Amino acid sequence: MDITSKQADTVDWGGEVDYSGYEWFKDPPPRPEPQAQPTMDNYVPQPGVIEQNEAFDFALKSAPNVLYARFKQFGQLGVLAWCSEFGELIDALKQLGFDGNMFVSTRTQALKTCEDILRLNLDIEMQIIVMYLSSQVARLRRFLDSDRQWDDYPKPKFPIDPNEYL
Repeated sequence: MDITSKQADTVDWGGEVDYSGYEWFKDPPPRPEPQAQPTMDNYVPQPGVIEQNEAFDFALKSAPNVLYARFKQFGQLGVLAWCSEFGELIDALKQLGFDGNMFVSTRTQALKTCEDILRLNLDIEMQIIVMYLSSQVARLRRFLDSDRQWDDYPKPKFPIDPNEYL
C-alpha cells in the first residue's frame, strides 16, 4: 500500500546548473552603513515626580524604624498592622513604576529597605505574621527585580515538624 498516494515518481525537469565559471566568495557583500543613533533628549522630570520620589525615598528609609517601633509598642499585632500599611506603600510604588516615574535611587532604596526589614530581630511567635511580612517583602522585590532570587527570608518555626508524619 502506498502511503504517499503519489501517482508518479519524482519529476526531474532538466540537467544540473553549470557553476564552472562562477567565482565563489570573491567579493564580500557590501556592509550596511551604520545608522546614526537617534539622540535622546535628557529626561527632565516634572516637579511633582521629583517630590513624589523624594516622599517615597523618605518613607522607605523610615519603614524599618516604624516597623520596629510598632513591634515594641503593640507586639505581633503591630507588625500585622504595619504589613497592611506596607502593602499600600507597595501598591503606590508599583503605580509609580508603571507610570514610568520611578527613579533608580527610589528603586535602590526600596531594595535596601527590604533587606533591612528582614534583618530586624523581631521575636514573632505567630508564624502567619512572619509569612505575611515575608510575602509583602517578596511582592515588592518581585516587582523591582524579578530575575533575582533571594534566600534571606526567615524560616517558619512551627511547633510541630510536619516531616515526622510523612
